[in-house]
Amino acid sequence: MGKTVTIAVQRRDRPDASDRWEEFEIPRESGLNITGCLQRIAAHPVTVEGTKTTPVSYDACCLEEVCGACTMVINGRVRQACSALVDELTEHSSGKITLEPMSKFPVVRDLVVNRQRMFDSLTRVRAWVPVDGYFDRGPGPQESQEAQEADYPLSRCMSCGCCLEACPQFTLTNDFLGAAAISQAVLFNSHPVATFESGKRNEALVAPGGIADCGNAQMCVKVCPKDIPLTDSIARAGRMATVHTIKNWLGR
Repeated sequence: MGKTVTIAVQRRDRPDASDRWEEFEIPRESGLNITGCLQRIAAHPVTVEGTKTTPVSYDACCLEEVCGACTMVINGRVRQACSALVDELTEHSSGKITLEPMSKFPVVRDLVVNRQRMFDSLTRVRAWVPVDGYFDRGPGPQESQEAQEADYPLSRCMSCGCCLEACPQFTLTNDFLGAAAISQAVLFNSHPVATFESGKRNEALVAPGGIADCGNAQMCVKVCPKDIPLTDSIARAGRMATVHTIKNWLGR
């Protein structure tokens, strides 16, 4: 491995501008991640040609693969910048790393995208536990150990958008909810308190853009950084939607 690493960044100055590529060369360090590379570029925004430029815009927050903010396409694969290590990315390559914004969300600037649609989808499926107030109402209903173990992996979702970027059914022009929102609908339908609003969630699942639009490509589960069993969630959501539709048809 060389003493430096080349970072090629796809840049865009504003939402309606054209894309361009700029390359930067930074010193290689042990344990350096992509967020660290972008920090070093921000401190010295000069391209490999020696041209001064603006710092690269990107999202970051926790730096611990918890918040999901730093999602981008790295070497052609969607993932978190904070957990993408330079040594691993260049182990079988020439030492050049490419960074691109996610393509399934509107680009704001450089690597920053507007993920509002994902949060709107969570609103559509009412991905929360409803409460009447914030006063102490005593202990809530108990859950079995088996139910807790089944639903805990679903609670690890950090709304990073990786599953949506990889999904061929999720596009900029359709209304598909996507795996993240579907999985959260399943999680809250299984919650002993939130289940009281399962009918409204199931309505969202059977509405246009719901579970029927899933093509079962299974790309979502391959790229999920938290190893959430998204295909199992989608199967569970399909069963919930079917039962809900039958009950509506029977008038129950």
